[in-house]
Amino acid sequence: MEQMNESRRLGEEKISKLLLKFSIPCITGLLISAFYNIVDQIFIGNSELGFLGNAATGVSFPVICIANAFAWCIGDGAASFLSICAGRKDTQSAHKCVGTGITVSMAISIVLAAICVIFAEPIMMLFGASEQTLEMAVEYFVIVSAAFPFYLVLGAINSMIRADGSPTFAMIGTLVGAVINIILDPVFIFIFKWGIAGAAWATVIGQIVSFTVCMLYFLKPKTFKLCWKSFIPDWQIFRSTVSLGASTFVTQLSIVVISLVCNITLAEYGALSIYGPDIPISVFSIQTKVYTIVCSIVTGIVLGAQPIFGYNYGAKRMDRVKETYNVVLKSSLVVGIAATLVFELCPQVIINIFGSGNELYYDFAVKTFRIYLSLMTFTCLTKMTSVFFQAIGKPVKAVAASLVRDILCFTPIAIILPAILERREAGTGIYGILFAAPVADLIALIVIICITVPFIRSLKNTEQEETVEVTTAIKPSRPGVIITIAREHGSGGKEIGRLIAEKMNIPFYYKEMTAIAAQESGLDKQFMSEINSDSPNLLRELYMSTNVVQQAVVAQEEIIRRIAENGSCVIVGRAADYVLRDYDNVVSVFVHAPKDFRAKRIMEVYGDGEEEAMANIKRSDASRSAYYRTISSQSWGDPHHFDICIDSSVGLEKCVDIISAYAES
Repeated sequence: MEQMNESRRLGEEKISKLLLKFSIPCITGLLISAFYNIVDQIFIGNSELGFLGNAATGVSFPVICIANAFAWCIGDGAASFLSICAGRKDTQSAHKCVGTGITVSMAISIVLAAICVIFAEPIMMLFGASEQTLEMAVEYFVIVSAAFPFYLVLGAINSMIRADGSPTFAMIGTLVGAVINIILDPVFIFIFKWGIAGAAWATVIGQIVSFTVCMLYFLKPKTFKLCWKSFIPDWQIFRSTVSLGASTFVTQLSIVVISLVCNITLAEYGALSIYGPDIPISVFSIQTKVYTIVCSIVTGIVLGAQPIFGYNYGAKRMDRVKETYNVVLKSSLVVGIAATLVFELCPQVIINIFGSGNELYYDFAVKTFRIYLSLMTFTCLTKMTSVFFQAIGKPVKAVAASLVRDILCFTPIAIILPAILERREAGTGIYGILFAAPVADLIALIVIICITVPFIRSLKNTEQEETVEVTTAIKPSRPGVIITIAREHGSGGKEIGRLIAEKMNIPFYYKEMTAIAAQESGLDKQFMSEINSDSPNLLRELYMSTNVVQQAVVAQEEIIRRIAENGSCVIVGRAADYVLRDYDNVVSVFVHAPKDFRAKRIMEVYGDGEEEAMANIKRSDASRSAYYRTISSQSWGDPHHFDICIDSSVGLEKCVDIISAYAES
């Protein structure tokens, strides 16, 4: 109930007040992470290593992104899973989720560290290291990758700590390491004269300290308690965790693809130009870090708006969805335009922060900032759009907005355009990479306008339905057995449940649960009813992990428990068997039947053709399976999780008799 009331505030409080409350912590956390990666570049660039040192660290960036992809996939997935567990007060799954995440991320990090240390030289050559930078790149990379077990686990547990309701602690844990890194960098580089190894050791020590601080949190977390059994991997829970974090993994891999393409192309065409291979890679390593700062601010703003978007979309308060969208849009435009003005008018100010170089270095750096980042405002809008669609449970649109700029546009253009320019005039291929970004930004903007404008225009508030009286909707009953029924589409499970309720003279619940949960949570009844029946065919797991869907799931689960506490009844659907798994008086039933039987029954009941009936069976069963797997981390229809699994093709009346007799006995 308390969580429902908290959610309702998202539909009532002033948008600007809510946005400030949620966005500032997000922006702060993202900026700390961004500056963490920038510190080394600044001190290295201002040392005797100069731009060659920055080039050496730049070629390791894609590999670090690969490591981050695993860590953040597990961490963000675990964070989503912990939020689900908190909503349904499932402490058992929560501690297993955390323990499994730590164990698996540690194992993956050890394997990655071993591969990177052993094959450091060929990896650095693959990612663009030249003869001048290879030795420094390998030296830096070996030290940093050897510390992956600390770095990756830190990335995973930081998200878990935030999800456990301690975002400030997570931020402090990261900040402590960043401060230590800032302090040690000049000591190791300028005083101890350790060169690029000093920068690497400063980074590693900062990561180890952050790791230690964050691990101390698990001595006394808020919503779960760890024991040694927690760290034995639970693969069913891990599967759910990975599916919930899949979008993060895809996003990080897209960064890897871009970085790899850029480094290889920069090295190839840089060598053919007056700049050589090292200046372009050095400049791009700086540009990437600055680009990350701007994106972090915009991402922090829209991530802060995510719960506001999600709740009001689910409640069909489209006026508040549009108002929030307009505020976020204007904020993103301000950030993008301000950044673009700095890049166009005074790029030298930014470049000088990262050290000095020769005349060619400054020439290419200025051109990079003025050309490559010229449409940074469009980039900000693309990033904003992706998170917006994810927040309201539109994963296909979210992925399209996320990938259109980086993968579908920039990557092929960055490969093709330099080759075209180089054929026309030797030495100009390097400029093709600079123009690839604004071209990709322009195309991406056109695509997201085509996706977003019609969608925003289609948002209209629905008429408020007559409210359901909770006291009359939850029917009077007597103490006794609670029968939960999960069923395949077309098997007649709902009809069987209704007949059982009539025979045993106990209440029957199906759509009533949705109506009551909608009233108490403030979400729209139709939206809630469609969660497990009309989820998208693509990216179901991502759809189920969105905030608004999880709010609806938690609301339904609270109502299911309240119904169960009222006395004997029959409950159909909504993973009620799992929600009530700790109740002693529950009989869980799974109703199934051969596809031909189900198709025939659907054709008789709904008037569908055979092909349409089969398609509906496939779609509906897939949606119910995804819903059940997200809720329970278990396979839908697994006989080990039910008291009775019954084939309804033997006859509905016979099924009613068997289930009733079992329940009454």
